[in-house]
Parts: sequence; C-alpha cells; structure tokens
Amino acid sequence: MATTAASSLQIATARPCISSSRRLFKAGAAILGGNSKAVSRNKLTSACHISSVQPFQRSFTSSSIKFDKVVTKAMSEATENKPISGLPIDLRGKRAFIAGVADDNGYGWAIAKSLAAAGAEILLGTWVPALNIFESSLRRGKFDESRVLPDGSLMEITKVYPLDAVFDNLEDVPEDIKANKRYAGSSNWTVQEVAESVKNDFGSIDILVHSLANGPEVTKPLLETSRNGYLAAISASSYSYVSLLKHFIPIMNPGGSSISLTYIASERIIPGYGGGMSSAKAALESDTRVLAFEAGRKHKVRVNTISAGPLRSRAAKAIGFIDMMIDYSIVNAPLQKELSADEVGNTAAFLASPLASAITGAVIYVDNGLNAMGVGVDSPIFKDLDIPTDKH
Repeated sequence: MATTAASSLQIATARPCISSSRRLFKAGAAILGGNSKAVSRNKLTSACHISSVQPFQRSFTSSSIKFDKVVTKAMSEATENKPISGLPIDLRGKRAFIAGVADDNGYGWAIAKSLAAAGAEILLGTWVPALNIFESSLRRGKFDESRVLPDGSLMEITKVYPLDAVFDNLEDVPEDIKANKRYAGSSNWTVQEVAESVKNDFGSIDILVHSLANGPEVTKPLLETSRNGYLAAISASSYSYVSLLKHFIPIMNPGGSSISLTYIASERIIPGYGGGMSSAKAALESDTRVLAFEAGRKHKVRVNTISAGPLRSRAAKAIGFIDMMIDYSIVNAPLQKELSADEVGNTAAFLASPLASAITGAVIYVDNGLNAMGVGVDSPIFKDLDIPTDKH
C-alpha cells in the first residue's frame, strides 16, 4: 500500500491561499499502481523536476504554524488529460487532525506525511510541554528533510494545536497542572477545548488520528504496578481515544475515518512492556470495536486501529529494549526487514480513503507478519530445520 507518484509526474508552482488561520492547500493524489520505479522510497525526490522554488519564509504564532512560500504541486498528465491508472488514494479536499505528534520520527508524523501526500490538509495536536520545542524545530527548518513528500514538495502543516488528551475539559485539570510552568502561555488545550477550536477555525474534519500513549510505570512488571500507574496508562493510552472521538465526532463529516495505534502486547505476552500498558492496548482494541458500531450507526464514521511493529522512535526508547525487539522481529517475522514508519503511514492513508469504505472495527497488523508467528524460529530447537533465512 505504499504510495507512489504517477508515472508522468510534472511539477508546477502554486501559492497557498492563507485566510486568517486557514491555509488552503491542495496536494496531488497519491497513486497506487503505475510505474513503481519512478520514485525510490529512499530517494523521494529522484524522479521530480522542480521548475522553480522561491526562498522558504515562515510566519509563526504560538499556537499555529503557517507557511508563506511557493509550494510545489504535483500534477500528473493522467489527472489532467487521461483516466487515472491504478487505484488512487485521493484525499484532496479532506482535513485530518492527528493527535500526538511531537517530533518527526514517530508513527504520528509518518501518518501525517502519508495523508498529506494523498492531498489531505494537516492539523496537529501536540502535547503542551513539547509544543514550544516542536514549533521551534518546524520554524527553524529542522524537520524540512523529514517533510519531503514523494512528489518532492514539503508537507504543509496548516495549524498546530496544544493538546493534553488526559484532560477532557478545564474542570478536570488539577491546580498543580494549571500552575505548571510547562503549561504557561498555552490555553484551550483540553480535548473539549481543542475540538471547539478546530470547529471554530475550520468547521469540520474528515480524518481523526490518535497517536499517543503514556505509561508512567511502563518499565515495571504488572505485579509491581501501582493502581495510580495502571489507571494513568489506561487514561492516557486508551480512554484518551474515546474522549477524542466523543468530542470530535460532532464535527466529522459522514464517511469519515478514525484511526488509532495499538501493539501486539494487547494479546501476546511481551515481557518488559509493563505498567498496565498491555492492558491499555487491549482496552483500546476492544473500544475500537464498540466505537466502530456506535460511530458507524450514528455518524457514518469508520473506526479502526493499526497494530504496528516496533520502531526506533523517541517514545519507544522509553521502554528500554526497543532495539532488542526490532532485532527479534527481523529474525522471526515472515518478512525479514526492519519496519518503516512510512509503511504504517501508508496503511493509515488507505484506511482513511474510500478504498477502505467497508472496513471498520478492525485491527490491521503492520508488523512484517510477526503477529502470525506461534514460535520464535531463532530458538536452538529449530536449528536442524531448513528454515529460509535472509542473511542480510
């Protein structure tokens, strides 16, 4: 499901139209099919020829990121003059809110990129204490290399909202958090307030992504986890999704899609993934099924979750053994390769598109097939079996 550029890709320049806090941006549709060799995954700009790009200038406010620049806009000859070949993931005219993006190397960022590559407008929700660093990195161009899309243009972020998904409304926020200097200068960051802000700024959204989790005692075995630690993991990692959907679904257009991220620890024992986090992921998957029914019947919105394999993200490093899990996956999964964040992002783009119009309430595994394995084939028990192995 990797997005690829159309075989006859042309690049033209287009200026974004900025009205108050809104920026109207139309990206080219990502195409599944066509000549997959036209664009290399590792060299995203190798097949692109940019006619002109003016210097990149930014105007910046504390609660939004807006860009004033000439943006490259991908257009294929097929789009303009011919029927589109292959199956298009076309999210032009759609607006996505991705909660939980605080850097450029996690699954949330990858999902934002894939949605942008398919033409969606991108809104982000960033944890309040991380907001200043994230916005500063965007402003200084630290993420520019990571923002490159398959057509050679840069992912545009219309607005970044401060968000702490642990709190539904201002009445839920304890005084010590309100007085915390890490929250100073930010306002309207509870789930209800952010949903209201998005409604006031844009009216509606089509795609909601939950890409956040936290377990303060994740390194502790379950038998050593405190009640507060366990409930904190559930609150931040699973109920936060219920809250997000509850408050955003009134402004989601019919036919919309909501996506979260889960992990195989919800149904398999992963020693070291503790603190109630395995329970939180199990709850998230159960909630996905119930929410799919309720959101589908009442609002015609689809709800799915992606069970992603291990990734060397900053958040994953908090577990402490992510490198070992990646090595284990490469050795034991049916597909012997390291999982790319883009592969999860592209799956999310598919789930958000009309191509997945009949998929809801599902757990979609994107883990090189590791979930299908019943044993670890690297065990000495299997040393005499002729098991195919990729030596590279």
